[in-house]
Amino acid sequence: MTPGITPVPIAPHGIGECTRIARVLQLVGDKWTVLIVMQLGLRGTVRFNELKRMIGGITQRMLTLTLRSLERDGMVARRVYPTVPPKVEYSLTPLGQSLLAPINHLGGWARENMDAIDGARLEFDQAQQAAAE
Repeated sequence: MTPGITPVPIAPHGIGECTRIARVLQLVGDKWTVLIVMQLGLRGTVRFNELKRMIGGITQRMLTLTLRSLERDGMVARRVYPTVPPKVEYSLTPLGQSLLAPINHLGGWARENMDAIDGARLEFDQAQQAAAE
């Protein structure tokens, strides 16, 4: 056990439940999901192209697929206005908002530890290179 870290008790569960948990973790562990939820959490209701501009590097197709998946899972609400051209806005549902705290906590951990991780990677890569020579 690591000092200063309190283990979280995990209730016994069956294989079927484990598979369902894995699917949820796969969704919330996706980098685009994390970035979309963070941006919607910061900005509130946002139009598609505005969200695309906020998230550097995401393609239109990937944003569409990720938003559709988040909408299907009940984390994002999509509202279409009957205008020409159609106006479409996205916002977090209460379920999506409940994901903000864990994402922010994970982001804080990443900020606190990124220098240590970079150092470990450099040390590992140097050891690998020395072993190859």
